[in-house]
Amino acid sequence: MISLATARRLKQAGLTWHPALNDFFALPDHGLDDRVFVIAEMPAGIAEMQGQPVFTFHGAVEWALDYIVTTDAVWLPGENQLRLALEARLPEPRLTLAVTPDGYTCTLTVGDAPWSFAATSAEEAYAAALLALIDSRKV
Repeated sequence: MISLATARRLKQAGLTWHPALNDFFALPDHGLDDRVFVIAEMPAGIAEMQGQPVFTFHGAVEWALDYIVTTDAVWLPGENQLRLALEARLPEPRLTLAVTPDGYTCTLTVGDAPWSFAATSAEEAYAAALLALIDSRKV
């Protein structure tokens, strides 16, 4: 999963999000920066009752936040979502992801020039490539 800092940079760069089932997101600046949320049909959690771990099912989370506008949320796109966003922005999707001793390298070809982005995770490598591609289109 990408970091909240990377996700914020993608949002600020203009990556649009159409919330869908199973998408992950964060709610920064609400005292919940370290929590990751997922859009699900049935909210479920894990708790402890009488010393035993149990699954809990509920319609409202324990901190009773009724709603929050989607613009306050920060999407945490997964590897596949980042790759699809990259491919959608490339005229001829020429994109590779390689495993390296230090993590991953995402390479894409823009025109005739290869661009490479190294990171410790595939998601962060794709996100770095996507940020660079979005920024290059703004010039």
